[in-house]
Amino acid sequence: MAHIVILGAGVGGMPAAYEMRELLAKEHTITVVSAVDYFQFTPSNPWIAVNWRKRDDITLKIAPLLERKGIAFIAQPVTHIQAEGNQITLADGQVIAYDYLVITTGPKLSFDEVPGAGPHGGHTHSVCTVDHAEQFWKDYQVFLENPGPVVIGAMPGASCFGPAYEFAFILATDLRRRKLRHKVPMTYVTSEPYIGHLGLGGVGDSKSMLESEFRNNDIKWITNAKTTQVEAGKMFVTQVDDLGNTYKEHELPFKLSMMLPAFKGIDAVAAVPELCNPRGFVMIDEFQRSKKFKNIFAAGVCVAIPPVEVTPVATGAPKTGYMIETMVTAIAHNIAAELSGQPATAKGTWNAICLADMGDTGAAFVALPQIPPRNVNWFKKGKWVHLAKIAFEKYFLRKMKSGNSEPVYEKYVLKALGILRLEK
Repeated sequence: MAHIVILGAGVGGMPAAYEMRELLAKEHTITVVSAVDYFQFTPSNPWIAVNWRKRDDITLKIAPLLERKGIAFIAQPVTHIQAEGNQITLADGQVIAYDYLVITTGPKLSFDEVPGAGPHGGHTHSVCTVDHAEQFWKDYQVFLENPGPVVIGAMPGASCFGPAYEFAFILATDLRRRKLRHKVPMTYVTSEPYIGHLGLGGVGDSKSMLESEFRNNDIKWITNAKTTQVEAGKMFVTQVDDLGNTYKEHELPFKLSMMLPAFKGIDAVAAVPELCNPRGFVMIDEFQRSKKFKNIFAAGVCVAIPPVEVTPVATGAPKTGYMIETMVTAIAHNIAAELSGQPATAKGTWNAICLADMGDTGAAFVALPQIPPRNVNWFKKGKWVHLAKIAFEKYFLRKMKSGNSEPVYEKYVLKALGILRLEK
């Protein structure tokens, strides 16, 4: 009998638990460990920040969902991983032994890399968590009484650019609906070398299309931007040229700002010798398995994926929902194979597929594979994407409530976009 411990209960960890339970015989036990006792559908956080969603709309209590499937759950942060001894230690002192460890923790948000940044004692907001999004909404209500300049974007080293673009357009749409847009100058500040880079070297016509949308929405932008410091109401940004030389220094006034941070691996994972790269991301082989510890697997934002290309200001590669889904499925099948005496053969994908909301329209992109040259390099805009993202949110939350292990992207998103046919 084996004990599988899954660290993290987000968009990777919960599906991993469901798939594992479906594939493994009942004598094998599964325990999910999470720092919080609720699941949050992270892609909806930008909507929370402008009150288009409430917290209860996108969060679910984890324990009853997992217990119904015969999966144990512990709501405690992990403080130490003893990889050589196959044990983890939790914040309350519990020590849990495992036969297999699956790491789906997501990232540590590295606000501290830019002085004055972040919602915890800093001067910028985030939509990386539902708590952060709720804090933005709280301050946004005060802002609406006396609006002014807004700065939105991504810090040096950021990798998940989609939500920053989404939020810029969502906020612009919300302000227009309130008839306040004319009082709010908006600037998009990003470490990307150009608008629409997305950490992917661009996808299809993403550069021209997103630049056009920024112009249509009266959003100015600064690219190759190295945010160096944030003070109350002021952001300091060094803009560099394509060779990395300083081109211009900016002091941007703002009354409200949302800047996505760079990511790192969480402390307990990053501290394990030879498990991670210098940023704390788990180094894995083609089967999602640690290169050092053969009974440790990892999926999602916490895994090490090299940047698509070198950029003047550091950028990382995003891990999209489809990519995470395939990683999780590969892990479940590989552990099941090993427990039945077979070799691990299942592989995840580095294909990138994303639905991005833009307020009252949306953009979809597909990069197959993520690193150029690509078989599919596709970017399209339309109201159908906005509607598709709403439908996807509702379906994924229903999937989490029901404990369904069916791959969402493969069955719905890919088929809807016709990509399965194109990939072949």
